[in-house]
Amino acid sequence: MWALEELGLSYDLVVMPFPPRFEYEGYLDINPLGTVPTFIDGDTVMTESTGICQYLVERYGSNELGLDKKDPEYGDYLNWLYRSDATFTFPLAIVLRYTRLEPEERRNPGVAKDYTIWFHSRLRAVETALEGKEFLVGGRFTIADIVVGYALQFGDRLGLSDRYKPNCSRYLTTLYERPSYKSVLEKSQ
Repeated sequence: MWALEELGLSYDLVVMPFPPRFEYEGYLDINPLGTVPTFIDGDTVMTESTGICQYLVERYGSNELGLDKKDPEYGDYLNWLYRSDATFTFPLAIVLRYTRLEPEERRNPGVAKDYTIWFHSRLRAVETALEGKEFLVGGRFTIADIVVGYALQFGDRLGLSDRYKPNCSRYLTTLYERPSYKSVLEKSQ
């Protein structure tokens, strides 16, 4: 949604009860994985958040929210895109599962603690990359900031931002102030 808002594209949002694979009739027919989000654009159906952002920028945007392959920071840009889910969001999903989603008898504070430590240790890369910079790459806001910012925001919602270092805290505050982010919050409630 954040990338759609940044690009000024119109969209239809369907908010479903969680988890949709059990609570939304027919969802597995749309997305056999049963995960969220699911993005549909004509005949294209996508289920990976970062892939959706990259698709939107490459299909409908200018290089304003992305970097061109010839840009010297293109490799860094791709690294941030792929790190966002594989390195940052993944441990948060485990924390969420074992602190909130599982029935009380299946919750596991030890697992949640281990993955919280993992998440915070991975944020060192973000902290270092933001030294003296407002955004991750290209000297401007890109979808790399959306996807990494989402991980920081997810950690904040889980109560983990008290251990964010100064650059990560400053960065998250900057991202929270973007009009497009505020619009997403309003539309998703």
